[in-house]
Amino acid sequence: MTRLKTLLAAAALAGGLTAAPAMAEDLRIGLITPPPHQWSKSAEVIAKRIDEESKGRIKLLVFPSGQLGNEAQMLQQLQTGALDFAFMTLGEFANRDPSYGIFLAPYLVDDAAGAQKLLKGEVAHKLTDDVKKFGLKGLGWGMAGMRQIVMAGDVTDVGGLKGKKIRTIPFAQELDFWTKLGAAPTPMPLPALYDAFANGQVDGMQIDFEGTWNSKYYDHAGTIIHSNHMMFPMLAVASGRKWQAMAPEDQAMVEKIMTEEINNIVSAYGRIDQEYLDKLKGTDVPIRDADRAYFGPAIDAWYEEWRSKTPLLVELEAEAAKD
Repeated sequence: MTRLKTLLAAAALAGGLTAAPAMAEDLRIGLITPPPHQWSKSAEVIAKRIDEESKGRIKLLVFPSGQLGNEAQMLQQLQTGALDFAFMTLGEFANRDPSYGIFLAPYLVDDAAGAQKLLKGEVAHKLTDDVKKFGLKGLGWGMAGMRQIVMAGDVTDVGGLKGKKIRTIPFAQELDFWTKLGAAPTPMPLPALYDAFANGQVDGMQIDFEGTWNSKYYDHAGTIIHSNHMMFPMLAVASGRKWQAMAPEDQAMVEKIMTEEINNIVSAYGRIDQEYLDKLKGTDVPIRDADRAYFGPAIDAWYEEWRSKTPLLVELEAEAAKD
């Protein structure tokens, strides 16, 4: 009888262990954008959807504003598995493989709709797959608004940019664009930009209308140049180590949600750019339009150099030229 009781108790314990719900898993996503930015808002939507579809089993914790470090630090964390996901600008990838910088080609597209077409194209797909060489899993391309120029002083033509310290992201194609214009590209983290602009450490910035409004850079601006001169892609990535450790059904669920919401980001930016431009028109800062001709021969010189350095740019230009 004693042996029977022992066996029954063991069976009950085993059954209880089997029936116990799986423990919730906390995953983290890092971004450099502040909470009001569309990337950060979309990351919160992704977190909510993952929580709902996993019935609370998977929690995605969102860390905006560079809370987990700059992008170089976040990339290291992704590679070691200390960070699970990130929305990354192209700087750290382009510094390791210049082909990732080709999306910054000036006047490659006219607007967010043109950017959306290229970010779903063959070249973009190839570069998504290639992030595995960095120890990552590519989940798809998003974007921020088209690039504009915000300056502290009154700038009426391209000559007003010469010698000016322009905040940029530190990768070669963007730095070279400003160098060819005779400006002084000045990389710095996004969270430091407001104070640097306010106290004159930088004379201006390459930014979008959304960031200009939400971060109130217009408070210290003398000119906003509406140029749409570059798109600004974002690549959503997962840590390769953490991705391999996830169950296949969880991989499928997360990838589906990420892909859908990242596509929503890209689709939204035509509207977002216009909404924030309209808000900025309500300030006292003059807004001046600029097209490719505004920048003079610098753009042709940029293409001549980067077509030879990154032949994939020629393929991307051909995609952009298709109807």
